[in-house]
Amino acid sequence: MWIKHLLLGFFGLACGLSVASGSFAIAVKLGIIPEMATKSGTAKRIMTYENATILGGITGNILSVFLQIRLPVGHIFLALFGLSAGIFVGCMAVALAEIINAYPIMYRRLKLKMGLEWMLATIAIGKMCGCLFYFLKGFDSGA
Repeated sequence: MWIKHLLLGFFGLACGLSVASGSFAIAVKLGIIPEMATKSGTAKRIMTYENATILGGITGNILSVFLQIRLPVGHIFLALFGLSAGIFVGCMAVALAEIINAYPIMYRRLKLKMGLEWMLATIAIGKMCGCLFYFLKGFDSGA
């Protein structure tokens, strides 16, 4: 019986590590961490950014495999985590769109010369509203 648990744990960890390495590979390819460090003027702390990213990946992997682990950190931590995760996903989406030049092509086709920042803001607000609707409606509704 313990061999079965050991093998399941090994396969779960191996699959989680492969998915995490793929996520990190795309983040590295998109250059999100160095770009954020450069834009925020904190390029000398790049190792801190990288260590925090690695720690977050390892923690997320462990928490997704071992579902019985509960962290009594409260609603404030949950809100900070949600905000941080949303910012990260937004940065990934914008970086990916920037790499494939999706926004410049769209702006050129729509003949937009002004208001580009407003268009990006409305895309972000729309994404936020969609996520809020999804989470407030509930996961189990099957919508």
